[in-house]
Amino acid sequence: MSVTPAAREGNNAASAALFRRACEVIPGGVNSPVRAFRAVGGEPFFVDRAAGSRIWDVDGNEYIDYVLSWGPMILGHAHPAVIQAITEAAGRGTSYGAPTEAEVQLAEAVREFFPSMERIRLVNSGTEATMSAVRLARGFTGREMMLKFEGHYHGHGDSFLVKAGSGVATLGLPNSPGVPADLSKLTLTAPFNDLEAVETAFRAHPGKIACVILEPVVGNAGFLPPDEGFLHGLRRITEEHGTLLIFDEVMTGFRVAPGGAQELFGIRPDLTTLGKVIGGGLPVGAYGGRADVMDHVAPVGPVYQAGTLSGNPLAMAAGLAQLKILREENPYPELQRKTKRLVEGLLANGAEMGVPMCGGSYGSMWGVFLAAGPVRTFEDAKGSDVDTFRRFFHAALQRGVFFAPSAFEAGFLSTAHTDQDVEETISRARDALRFALA
Repeated sequence: MSVTPAAREGNNAASAALFRRACEVIPGGVNSPVRAFRAVGGEPFFVDRAAGSRIWDVDGNEYIDYVLSWGPMILGHAHPAVIQAITEAAGRGTSYGAPTEAEVQLAEAVREFFPSMERIRLVNSGTEATMSAVRLARGFTGREMMLKFEGHYHGHGDSFLVKAGSGVATLGLPNSPGVPADLSKLTLTAPFNDLEAVETAFRAHPGKIACVILEPVVGNAGFLPPDEGFLHGLRRITEEHGTLLIFDEVMTGFRVAPGGAQELFGIRPDLTTLGKVIGGGLPVGAYGGRADVMDHVAPVGPVYQAGTLSGNPLAMAAGLAQLKILREENPYPELQRKTKRLVEGLLANGAEMGVPMCGGSYGSMWGVFLAAGPVRTFEDAKGSDVDTFRRFFHAALQRGVFFAPSAFEAGFLSTAHTDQDVEETISRARDALRFALA
């Protein structure tokens, strides 16, 4: 169903009513800040259901979805095999607080894709995974400092909110109140793609940096690929200084390649974090890596981390079903082809209208900036035309295309997206861009 601007504008009463109710009981009416549409203006729509590449709001409006729950729905929404696995698991109970075979099976399945994860601990979210990985790095090395990159988002743990990306960048909050100043002092930052800045940090703090953590392909400041040699440079520097290298592959895992960015670029990090893609979209995360490092985690070692719902049977079942399909059907060549076509089409729209745009993709992860480019750092990304993006976002939404409600977020494709979806999106986006410029 094609949704015209007039239809969408005149058909949002149910979402508007729900948002008013939500604001009475939930801060800002949402349970994650970027959902509030503050960066693009207006009010969010409320979802009723989703299937395949489409999502429907409570007013019956239909959208081609490129948010895909911020990445994990790589098979599309409500994939029959995933739904069946969840249903069967629920029939046996929803939580036990005790080990299950499915936890072992999922850890084994993840390790097949990510051989660097010799030992794996399952948790409940990407934030839990990154927080736990940094704690482990500190416990293993006996050091306290960490180095992260400007605009990279690793969840809402205190240390990660210093110069963070994602919703923090979207809402224009460079740092978050509530993060103790003393803790912030332990968090060093450097511009992405700047090895000299990293070298400078290590020279200034010899023997004190426990870990370097980064999104190897940035998705939380828009789509930012690493410069050639940058990731290998980080691997060299961290090895020289006895510092652990942590790849946050919550977004890139199973997206830029089956084995994430570490497979794509041929880098073996010491620790890796993964998110809800390994749970078929259900709440789950994982961190893992070198056996000698992971053996410092309790109950084997002294670094404590726990979770009653870790390894939840519903998430395990959904994740196993999704990873089985990815392994057996290998949809990556088709996903890459369609994603590349989408980005080429969006950039062609900009060129046709004389709008400065740049962008790119790896696998099924993509992004464009309303900027001439190149965009290599978060500072570059902040120079994009966010005012035009706001108008473009709403114009696209009115035409039945749901892009992320932020100029600083990557997009995703699923196996459910067809060639027709992609061509319709390019066409509707062309109209939306023309409308935004007018």
